[in-house]
Amino acid sequence: MSFVEENDPEIFEAIQNEWRRQELGLELIASENVVSEAVLEAAGSVLTNKYAEGYPGRRYYGGCEFVDVAESLAIERAKKLFGAEHVNVQPHSGSQANMAVYFSALAPGDRILAMNLSHGGHLTHGSPVNFSGKFFEVIPYGVSERDYRIDFDQVRDLARKNDPKMIVCGHSAYPRSINFTVFKEIADEVGALLMADIAHIAGLVVAGEHPSPIPHCDYVTTTTHKTLRGPRGGLIMCKEEHKKKVDSSIFPGNQGGPLMHIIAAKAVAFREALGDDFKAYQQQIVKNASRLAGALQENGLSLISGGTDNHLMLVDLRAGELTGRKSQQVLDAARITTNCNTVPFDKRSPFVTSGLRLGTPAVTSRGMGEVEMDAIGGFIGRALAAPDNEGLLAEIAEEVTMLCRRFPIYPNKGKA
Repeated sequence: MSFVEENDPEIFEAIQNEWRRQELGLELIASENVVSEAVLEAAGSVLTNKYAEGYPGRRYYGGCEFVDVAESLAIERAKKLFGAEHVNVQPHSGSQANMAVYFSALAPGDRILAMNLSHGGHLTHGSPVNFSGKFFEVIPYGVSERDYRIDFDQVRDLARKNDPKMIVCGHSAYPRSINFTVFKEIADEVGALLMADIAHIAGLVVAGEHPSPIPHCDYVTTTTHKTLRGPRGGLIMCKEEHKKKVDSSIFPGNQGGPLMHIIAAKAVAFREALGDDFKAYQQQIVKNASRLAGALQENGLSLISGGTDNHLMLVDLRAGELTGRKSQQVLDAARITTNCNTVPFDKRSPFVTSGLRLGTPAVTSRGMGEVEMDAIGGFIGRALAAPDNEGLLAEIAEEVTMLCRRFPIYPNKGKA
């Protein structure tokens, strides 16, 4: 009997049910992944007991000699992984990483040019309901209605007209590569700082499957738990000249004690990402995304921009009666986890949406390949073609479970 089972059976049951959900279903949410057992172990280690305000060698509490080792390793591995001049591994999340960068370089009311949330941006890129939209004046840019790719003519025109202090590039639902070179040209033309949020594509970047923003940007932020396949957390990289302000913005500016067990787990994930097999893994993510996109189209579904360059795709449901929210619920019944998402120029509300966002990191981590993507595309096509057929959805759910049993998440854990 585990300690949790013995001391808190209700939480134990919730954990076991979540494990079964993950093990017996397909996780296609583009921002989720499956960590290794080594990352899982570090995240659950005794380092969670230690307060360590400050930075390695400059702590406010005693007894930090060993957590200093863990954080120093995380920093050096991240620098090597991305080729960054300076790294801060303490952000608790991608949102806090973005907040720290903004507050290190901007004053309240300063102007930012960033991607429109409904066109694929992120809440922290200026949504009016988010701190970024409350503290700063944000001018949104978007994609062209012609091809659904970033409209650089619009970006350049908005930059010239609005003279932003910072330009933000990056996304949470954009299925194409980002041209950081053009963003840098525009930023230099108007004298703006340039920040890239690569939360979704960080793993692809380090494996060479997506261009790197590091040579072009003053600041680069990312989460560590998406394609990077680490624990839930954030990371900031910046030019050497910005390091003092960035570090001060994290602590004491925005956070107190860092989560040392998560920083250790980040270090483990960075070491894994430095291995040769990680590059092959990222290549497979991209291959799987391309194959899944093709399978969805063969099953009668339309995709924003016609496909994908990275790990995610957006199903475009505007032509029919089925909404993104309904599609998500239908696929839940078939044990396929996705999320409804707005699409560019969406006329439905953000709570309903006309899109469905899918991604391949988690299923690739389980060892699935192109053949399985064909099967998954078929499952989704069949389910969405008969959204009210409960018998069919139950049948697909069983087929999904049979597929998932062939690719256990943690083989040593036993059968779910």
